[in-house]
This record gives sequence, C-alpha cells and structure tokens, in this order.
Amino acid sequence: MQLIRGLHNLRDEHRGCVATIGNFDGVHRGHQAILEQCRERARKLGVPVTVVVFEPQPREYFAGDQAPPRLTRLRDKVALLDEHGADFVLCLPFNDALRSLTAQQFIDRVLLDGLDVKHLVVGDDFRFGCDRSGDFTLLAEVGAERGVGVEHTRTFTLDDERVSSTRVRTLLACGNFAQAERMLGRPYVLSGRVVRDQQLGRTIGVPTANLPLLRLPLALRGVYAVAVMLPDGRRLPGVANVGWRPTMGSTRPVLEVHLFDFDGDLYGARLTVVPCARLRGEIRFDGLEPLKAQIARDQAQARRYFARHAGGLDDTLPLASAPLAREAATYDSSAADAAAGRDADGHS
Repeated sequence: MQLIRGLHNLRDEHRGCVATIGNFDGVHRGHQAILEQCRERARKLGVPVTVVVFEPQPREYFAGDQAPPRLTRLRDKVALLDEHGADFVLCLPFNDALRSLTAQQFIDRVLLDGLDVKHLVVGDDFRFGCDRSGDFTLLAEVGAERGVGVEHTRTFTLDDERVSSTRVRTLLACGNFAQAERMLGRPYVLSGRVVRDQQLGRTIGVPTANLPLLRLPLALRGVYAVAVMLPDGRRLPGVANVGWRPTMGSTRPVLEVHLFDFDGDLYGARLTVVPCARLRGEIRFDGLEPLKAQIARDQAQARRYFARHAGGLDDTLPLASAPLAREAATYDSSAADAAAGRDADGHS
C-alpha cells in the first residue's frame, strides 16, 4: 500500500481506480464494509482501490478544539486502511485552497483529472465543495456523462444499531470498551514512543512510561486499568492516566502508564496500550501525599480487576462494558482549561 500526499504527487500508476472518500476515523467495521465493497468492484474492473482522506479532517479545520476527538492518528489510519485492502491512500491537505474549490472543480481536479476514477463509492449523504452543492446526485450525473460508475455505501449495523465513529466515541467515553471493540472489529488502543519526562513517578515510587499525545480533543480522559503490549511481545497489566495531569499543571496531554511488577528501561520503545476498564476521571489533588494515596487505590482496584479474570492477559483481553466506579462519563475539559489558563464527516 502506498500513501500519496497531495495531488502533485500523483503518478500514472495511481490513475484508474475504484475510489471512496471520507474521514475513515477509526476504520471501524462500517468503514471495513465500505472497503470490501470497493474491493469487490475493483476485482471486477481489474483496478486498484484508492481511499481519499483529508488532513486535518474537515471538522478539525473548521471547529478546532471543538471538533470531535479523533479515534486514530493519520499514521494508524493509514496502517488500518492498508490492513483492510486499500492499495493507495490519497491524503489531501484540507486548507484554504481545497475548501475554496467548487463541487465541479473538486470532481474535475481530484476525481477525473487527478485519479481518473473508474468507479466511485460514497455515502448518499456525502456533501462537498465550497458551495456545498456537491452531493450524490451531482456525482451520479457526472458519472453518467463520463462513464464513471457511482454507488452509495452500504450501511453496516450491529444489533440494529448503525456503526459510526460518533457511536464509538460515545462508547469509549462511557467506558464500554467491550462494545467499542465489537464496532471497531478490534480493541481500541493508544500507541506511541516512550519519552523522558519529569520522572516524578520514580520519586514517589510509581515509575511510569510517558507517551506524548497530540494536542487535540482526547477520546479518553481519566485513569484506566490497561494491558500494555511491549516490543518483545509480552502483554502486561498496569494502570494509566490519560490527560493533562492537573495536579502537576501539565501544559500538554500525555499517556502515563505504570506497569505492574516490571523493572526495565522502556525509553524509546514503542508501546501499544489497551484500555480495559475506566477507574475514574482526572482529579486535581492538594499536593503529592493525597495524589500518592489515590494512586495506591487505583493500582489496587486495577489489580483486583485483572485478578477476577482467570484467563489473565494471555488469552482474551478483559474489556469492561462500564466504568468500575459509579460516575458520569464525560469529555471533562476542566483540566485542559485550567492548564491553558481558562475558566473552570465524510464517512462518520
């Protein structure tokens, strides 16, 4: 699979394809069904499958911090699209130049002159162009004139519920990792490379591996029982804080992971962290002693949770369907607001 960044990098071998367009955030089972739909048509035509995505995503461009949290970074999205059958991913920078294109200009420059699309698969509610005049009807009309097949995506449901990125975000916020896994077709994960940080954890007897997060709205905020995949293939239990560490006054979000019964150097290592159960939200403590006491309670609760699952982490991941504590699940932004000095979709 090849990632193509921008129309200017299109080559002859990229032209002539079955294409689909959207955010593909999370590459959930609904997206996977769209990719299978594209592959079916591509096999008949003997052409590759190209997925057109945007960076940043359009709602991020227009809404900034008010945009919905991302489920996948571009790097992870591209890897998942590759895994599910895309031959090419065309990533278009969503900027003033792109957003100013009319619907017809987008069709001409991107789909016809750029990709020479042979068949297009899009949602029947897909809208595009600066005047928002672009829709499925216009694409079908142009397709009929130019000999390009146009079909709408098939809706994918589980238990009579439409699978969508919005629904997955809600499940994650509610601590329902079991149902989120069903909709994604895999466990929800956070990943990154361990960096040196304040190393405060070592001074209070709780060493942590710190993974920086993009400064975007976060799909998860709080403290979680987690399973961590190490580079050597081991899967270990632990507890993690996702967010802004309000007691420490952090100015950027971080994934801070403490592995149980582990002694080793993880600096520079790439970790994959699977949230299994939500323990609580982020709390601002009045000093280190209350923080240390709460960390001890978090560790004990996470250990009890993993101990209740006899199969451990070697079998199937113990994903909870609700928070372990009775509390409201929200995208609470108070810590981020405080750190910043403030008062306390294509395919969806």
